[in-house]
Amino acid sequence: MHSRSPHDLGPVRAIISGGGTGGHIFPALAIAEAIKKLRPDAELLFVGAEGKMEMERVPAAGHAIVGLPVVGFQRRLTWKNLLFPFKLWKSLQKARGIVRSFRPDVGVGVGGYASGPVLQVCAGAGVPVLVQEQNSHAGATNRLLGKKAQLVCIAHENARHFFPEEKTLMTGNPVRSDLVALSKDGALRENARDEGRRFYGLEAGRKTLLVTGGSLGARTLNEALRGHLPLIGGATGVQVLWQCGKNYLDEFAPVAEQYPNVRLVPFLERMDLAYAVADLVVARAGALTVSEICLLGLPAIFVPSPNVTEDHQTANARSLTEKSAARLVPDVLAAQELVPLALELLGDEGQLSELSANARALGIGDAAERIALEVVQLAERKKSSNR
Repeated sequence: MHSRSPHDLGPVRAIISGGGTGGHIFPALAIAEAIKKLRPDAELLFVGAEGKMEMERVPAAGHAIVGLPVVGFQRRLTWKNLLFPFKLWKSLQKARGIVRSFRPDVGVGVGGYASGPVLQVCAGAGVPVLVQEQNSHAGATNRLLGKKAQLVCIAHENARHFFPEEKTLMTGNPVRSDLVALSKDGALRENARDEGRRFYGLEAGRKTLLVTGGSLGARTLNEALRGHLPLIGGATGVQVLWQCGKNYLDEFAPVAEQYPNVRLVPFLERMDLAYAVADLVVARAGALTVSEICLLGLPAIFVPSPNVTEDHQTANARSLTEKSAARLVPDVLAAQELVPLALELLGDEGQLSELSANARALGIGDAAERIALEVVQLAERKKSSNR
């Protein structure tokens, strides 16, 4: 008698919930793509928060999404917190309807407001739950969900402290496929650096400092560069690709254009090519940025944002600095220390090589595939048990 294939059980049905920022959405989309590669017949439904960026990004990637009215609880005193219990109750009610009608075999949470109500309902309905924690310091929603989850996939060893050991698995953070394709066997794809220089109008023969404050830009990084433009302008053999954020362009463009070795852009249209040209990266320490730096083995200085919950960006950066895989400059010291440190590192090939090798040792390029395999196995066990 032939044993039945898992595919005989019918298509895997998975709810993927979370969002609010690109740091949650891009991993969710990467996991979805990897699930579809494993099981092309998989049926996926995203659940996000109404008005957040996932409501546009997910349909643009070809997936169905439903929004919940959930909002975050503000840590400062504000009238908006009066709405929190009402919106949470409404979100739980809507989540119950979604789970009842979609009948998922597994629920996947990637962090963010929406994952709370959805995965609570999944767990209560006997649907297995997988949580993906991107940061070194686990967020409040994921810490609560971790108690009910069958599996928690983490990207930093430090995150183990927040979850039961027996259900924690190191997988890394899913990174966009164009960045995975940029790095092959620990080296940049052939011609990527030349392509990047052409795309961003940079010179060969100069060390390139890439400064990025994320899609919106970061005032601290922008101010630090503006304050040291004469020093940068006088640094022979150095050029800067400075992504300032579109809201800052009018303020910083007039000063930047006075220096021929400074290329100011509002946003980085090709992140893969920006990384390809970089000899050193200056950035905030969001979970995805840290994972990208490690995957590509790029020397980096992190300036953690002070405006995030529980200072998790500092924890992310320290997970690298403790292994001599990056340098850290606190936000309050960036104006004085950031640019001098960057120029010092660019002039020291030994330090750049050490940071690069140690970062690359922490990189994981197949995180999405690892997580997708766990998602599919949880779903198949659920389907088998229902037969």
